[in-house]
Amino acid sequence: MQPSHHLLFLFLLLLRGTWADPEGSCKLHLFQTSIFHNTNFVDVSGWATLEDILFATLEKYTWNIRYLYPWVYPALPAAEWENLQNLFRLYVHNFILSLAGDAKLFQIPYPFVFQCMTGCNLYSNGSYTTFYHLAYNAQNFLSFDVDNSHWERQQESELAVQVERQFNTFAGFSANLQHLLNVTCVDHMKKFIEYGRADLERQELPVVTVFARTPRPDQVLLVCRVTGFYPRPISVAWLRDGQEVPPGPALNTSDILPNADLTYQLRSILAVAPRDGHSYACRVRHRSLGTRSLIIPWGSSKVALSAGITIAVLLTVAAFLAGAIWCYRRRKRSTAHPCLIKGFSRH
Repeated sequence: MQPSHHLLFLFLLLLRGTWADPEGSCKLHLFQTSIFHNTNFVDVSGWATLEDILFATLEKYTWNIRYLYPWVYPALPAAEWENLQNLFRLYVHNFILSLAGDAKLFQIPYPFVFQCMTGCNLYSNGSYTTFYHLAYNAQNFLSFDVDNSHWERQQESELAVQVERQFNTFAGFSANLQHLLNVTCVDHMKKFIEYGRADLERQELPVVTVFARTPRPDQVLLVCRVTGFYPRPISVAWLRDGQEVPPGPALNTSDILPNADLTYQLRSILAVAPRDGHSYACRVRHRSLGTRSLIIPWGSSKVALSAGITIAVLLTVAAFLAGAIWCYRRRKRSTAHPCLIKGFSRH
């Protein structure tokens, strides 16, 4: 790999993306953000994800790569990592100087933020897609047409017009970036997949809870809460009398959200009329379940709760009766002050 390839790929490696691709693909997505606070201070951060595993970050101030899993560093030769590290420091230095110059030229007010999102998606049939997007102050700014090696502005500002023109004159940079996205990104992703297979194949079973809320007398909201599952793809559906409830205004399913323990959660809410005569159940399908499905009928949690309360009441009554009998027998044998049973006496 040529030095310019090393430099650009490390730039890609330390970025993060989003997850909009279907199950069956593998994604190496990267993100970098640079906050220009003033002419003297720029805060640069970046991180990289394989699927949804955050496996590398950029340390602030030192711009060193931090490997978050033991398999990351061995995936590439040590000399290559060293080259990437040194070249990336040079890249960040020049990147800051270039944008600071543009800020002065176009009188951009501080603070301002540039963000880059890029990466590649590899599919099971061997095909792949790539992308590169640049944003300015959280607005689409510039994108790279990888197939045609051409930059396209995403807004009509004077700054975007100027940067688009400049980037399209850098034929060498565009050609290298095209190669990195179409070849290097996919090749490196395959190596990361090989070395990180154990973490990529981790599976955690979903925990499902079904309960109800009554926001008003004529409506009951059945809630199916699913949490603790990994990997991310999951199917959650409501069944009415054994048949799946189709999408509609009565059905509201949340986005899949992350938990702090690197698992996921979501909720599916179905609005029904009280005592409508139908039976309802929440069905969950997930990779960790294999070919099985979790089906939790509405009412099972309620029955379990009622049974628990009944048992608790019976135990309390039995304990009270046993204590009363013991007290009665003791009083019968002695004329002392009536006994006070610990746990039942009043003070």
